[in-house]
Amino acid sequence: MAGAPAAPEGAPPPVDGDPRPGRRSRARWLPRVVDVGDALFSLVVTALGLGAAVALVDGVALTSPWGLLLAALAVGLGDLLLRAPLRLLAAVAGAGGALVAGVAAQVLVVWVALRLVPGVTLTSGWSVLWVLLLTSVVMAAGRWVWGASDNAYVVADVVRRARRRTGPSAGAGASRPPGMLVVQLDGVSAPVLDQAVDAGLVPTMQRWVEQGSHRVDTWWATVPSTTPAAQAGLLHGAADRIPAFRWWDRALGRLVVTNHPDDAALVEDRLSDGRGLLHDGGTAVATMFSGDASSAFLVMSRGRRQGMGPGRGYARVFARPFVLARAVTLTAGEVVKELYQARRQSVHDVRPRVPRGGWYVVLRAVTNVLLRDLATSLVADALVRGDPVVFVDLVDYDEVAHHAGPTRPESLRSLEGLDQVLRVLEEVARVAPRAYDLVVLSDHGQTLGAPFEQVEGRSLLDTVRALMAQPGADGVQSTDGEDWGPVNALLNGLLGRPGDRVVMGPDAGGARRRGRTRHEDGVPRVREHGRAPAAHGDVPDVVVVGSGNLGLVWFPGGPQRLVLEDLQERWPRLVPGLAARPAVGVVVVDSRARGLVAVGARGLRLLEAEGDVVEGEDPLAPYPGRARADLLRAARLADTGDLLLVSAVGPRGRVHAFEGQVGSHGGLGGEQNLAFVLHPTDLVIDDARCEDVDGRRVLVGPDAVHGQLVAWLVERGVRPAGVPAGRVQEDV
Repeated sequence: MAGAPAAPEGAPPPVDGDPRPGRRSRARWLPRVVDVGDALFSLVVTALGLGAAVALVDGVALTSPWGLLLAALAVGLGDLLLRAPLRLLAAVAGAGGALVAGVAAQVLVVWVALRLVPGVTLTSGWSVLWVLLLTSVVMAAGRWVWGASDNAYVVADVVRRARRRTGPSAGAGASRPPGMLVVQLDGVSAPVLDQAVDAGLVPTMQRWVEQGSHRVDTWWATVPSTTPAAQAGLLHGAADRIPAFRWWDRALGRLVVTNHPDDAALVEDRLSDGRGLLHDGGTAVATMFSGDASSAFLVMSRGRRQGMGPGRGYARVFARPFVLARAVTLTAGEVVKELYQARRQSVHDVRPRVPRGGWYVVLRAVTNVLLRDLATSLVADALVRGDPVVFVDLVDYDEVAHHAGPTRPESLRSLEGLDQVLRVLEEVARVAPRAYDLVVLSDHGQTLGAPFEQVEGRSLLDTVRALMAQPGADGVQSTDGEDWGPVNALLNGLLGRPGDRVVMGPDAGGARRRGRTRHEDGVPRVREHGRAPAAHGDVPDVVVVGSGNLGLVWFPGGPQRLVLEDLQERWPRLVPGLAARPAVGVVVVDSRARGLVAVGARGLRLLEAEGDVVEGEDPLAPYPGRARADLLRAARLADTGDLLLVSAVGPRGRVHAFEGQVGSHGGLGGEQNLAFVLHPTDLVIDDARCEDVDGRRVLVGPDAVHGQLVAWLVERGVRPAGVPAGRVQEDV
């Protein structure tokens, strides 16, 4: 998928309101033809949904066919009347208050419509709940039959309100102040995007490229190729503060896990200089770190201090009749879809595969429907407010690909929903008060392969302990916890109090011991008030974590990293034994005599020597050309492990995750390092920021992408030197 520079045709056209007060007032208050059409369509769809629900639910009956239209009209009027007070209430009560008040308002509106409208008889109050639910099901099914299975319904009223603001002169070409919307499609590699284009799954992005408004460039996701490192770089230009998805902090005496709200806040305090990508009026939505945004919604690092973000942003989804109920209905449908797809893999013996039951089924459904609808609505609000820079992370593909595989049918189909979100946001951008550049990028890719434990028959921790000849050593081992990130942010915002945190995920609570093993980020952890560091006398003998096919091992008993000489003296079988395992490709360890050494099964390579110093077979030969530079950088990061392991890479580019994933990222091998950035053709990537990677000039690392994004903001005038880029209008 590539595009040559050309006159932009697919970008949102310029839209501006008429500056004359009289015309502006008239445009704002008088309905336009398209608004009337939208209202009539909504009225008919609501009436059909109510009719189907009334026919199925006992306790409510129809005595006149006109009753349906009147009830639908009453629902619409109730929605209009309650919007303003609900937004004011949400501003005071926060996101949790918006949810409670919104659900109550939806039930109240439907109850009033069914109770008071002539032509409809209501004899049971409980019937209202069933009518609300069934109407939502019918409306969702109707959109699917109509071919509109996207979430445009979530932002329909936002578009109408913004369109009225722009007035009849919309599209006339008058200038608007610039802005930028950055959409992160989590885990999507450049090759997978190409496959999705060929499969016809991403027509919006394909149209942008084919019409010449955008082009796609690849960038290199350095080790650790994980979301925390990528977002630390993309949003703050500080990827060098993140050694993995989770790591042992010697000073704190515990694991730091970036999808726990307290830990995310701790990490952001370390890496932020106050001048992130989103400072001076920007908005972050569903990210791990804030980018120093003025407004943050569903942001992990802000979860403890401000919950889900300002409550008014959620009123639109929580309070509008049938919107939340429809999202919940579609979430239930996603559960059924996942159960079918998992069953299909099992029946057809698709390999490699991992179990797809338990909490993951619910997590996928919540992430890929409910949270996506919320994120779409929040971004739309930010655009019509005129926030200068907006950044949102959409995790649908990454969530599915971890469990199904990066190129499996269900993973690729998830890109279809993400592309529909882009189409919806493109529509919103057309009527926004700023001329937004739409930039779409990924943070890394994913690579297929059977997990380490399936190949070796035991976990990495047990392998390390066996080679230490200490099977009873007290060990800490992380388990899968990445999936819980978005839901952690949601629950923390709804249920947490200042100073508390709510963390969900496998072994998220106090250590669970079995055979002297502590699993540190797994079972639901409920409300832990300001967890203190572990006492240094209670530190384990060994800590093992997996970030995809990057494994890290610590021996935390000492104040600093152990070097090769120390390890050889204490456990002479450890390093050569790990390097000889079939699922391990290379072990990186520091040494006093020769600096960093990459050790393989039949040879080693000195990473810090001048020139290529290889003894025996080069252990980095199966890896990409940047392997030496990436491993050298990763092994010198603060808080990195005493040992760094990268899994073996098979002849088809398959790798082995050190956690229970069939699609993984974090290390090297396959397509996990080939991220992409889709950007307007007139915003050119500066070659001086690029490096040579396997014969191509590309941006290397998320810090380089951050620098390029900032340069584009300066070029567009969103970030003029010394002048903050504030908002251009009040909330709508």
